[in-house]
Amino acid sequence: MTPDEILSRVLYKDQDVIVLDKPAGLAVHAGPNSPDHLELYLGALAFGWAEMPKLAHRLDRDTSGCLILGRHAKAIKRLGKMFEHRRVEKVYWSVSHGSPAADSGTVDAPLLKVSARGQGWRIKVDPAGQPSITDWSVLGRSDGLSWIEWRPRTGRTHQIRIHAQYLGCPLLGDAYYGPDPEPKVRLHLLARAVAFPALAPSKDPVRVTAPPPEHMVEALRRCGWSPAS
Repeated sequence: MTPDEILSRVLYKDQDVIVLDKPAGLAVHAGPNSPDHLELYLGALAFGWAEMPKLAHRLDRDTSGCLILGRHAKAIKRLGKMFEHRRVEKVYWSVSHGSPAADSGTVDAPLLKVSARGQGWRIKVDPAGQPSITDWSVLGRSDGLSWIEWRPRTGRTHQIRIHAQYLGCPLLGDAYYGPDPEPKVRLHLLARAVAFPALAPSKDPVRVTAPPPEHMVEALRRCGWSPAS
């Protein structure tokens, strides 16, 4: 990525927040396996301000779409309270292997983080885990794939990926929780939209939608999506 490429992915900006269309494959934080990460480009997103924006939440490296940043300390604090009190509405799209029998429903399955020596960590459904709830609806089906919209009520790590697996419809390209141990395609998961109250009381609520990334377009089209969707 370059600073100009990051700037071209700004979906919304006001004096308090920025909503960025995060590209798939870009980690949001530095790490041993993340030499390229979003924190390297936050200076470009300052737009001349002395203070760089900060992440209000996070997305997995391989998830693309709407990522909210606060432009100053007060904004970060208020956004944090909005997430805590579930006032931020998040909508995700996936292309999944298989299809649920119903057209819509809710997954209510607690999630637990487990570690194994030398194997890192994973998330699994476990009664001892944290409460995790996701509403879902099928938007299209074709050739063993389904286009599903997910609306998480909670914000657990890998929640949609695990709930999709639990539903019997693991995400296309999911190397950890799906049938693609060495996928030839990227993870088909898009943070499609976010909506939250504007931090300025006089403004309308912020509602932002991200376009499907290039690697998801073909599978979405097969399931009935069109650019007008």
